[in-house]
Amino acid sequence: MQRRHLIKVAVIGGLAATTGAGWLSWRRKTTHTDVAIDDICIFAPTFAYDSASGVAPTAAREVPNEARCPVCGMFPARNRRWAAQVIFSGGAVQYLDSPLSLFHYLKRVGHYTPGRATADIVAVYVSDQITGQWLDADQAIYVHGSTLLGPMRAGNLPAYGAESDARALVNSRGGELMSANELRQSLPLELQKLAPHGHLGT
Repeated sequence: MQRRHLIKVAVIGGLAATTGAGWLSWRRKTTHTDVAIDDICIFAPTFAYDSASGVAPTAAREVPNEARCPVCGMFPARNRRWAAQVIFSGGAVQYLDSPLSLFHYLKRVGHYTPGRATADIVAVYVSDQITGQWLDADQAIYVHGSTLLGPMRAGNLPAYGAESDARALVNSRGGELMSANELRQSLPLELQKLAPHGHLGT
């Protein structure tokens, strides 16, 4: 029993040493005292606006290598054409690894970024799957249900600026077109099932 406890401490310590930006926390299961990997949560801080950058406070900016998605803990810069970003008043930005994570995030802003609220958001961007250019998330076209796999190897809602590009994906790899308005109102059930685990205290 003591040996198992020491192994758990070593695993948790190793994870804590590799988190990069953000920090780890965990909560115990209510039925026993084992710490489960699914209960470990990444809290990713926002990136402050740099007035010397020459970029407007509400404009999209490049994803730093060290940025982590507050929803899943992944590094958005590693899959740049899936990345998304939310900009708050004052210019602080939160980066996300995919449009799917973005729409989960928008439903619970204060949960993933404590101290922030939906009312604080001044701009939301997604990356065009073809060009990599930043698009206004509310103007983009999304494809749900195709065989194109994103960063989490599941339904990641690839985004497109041109409807013709989105339809080309549907024709070649299946799926259906969806608007940001539809996704904001309610994610398809199969995407709701991909919701991340709860954070500490939820």
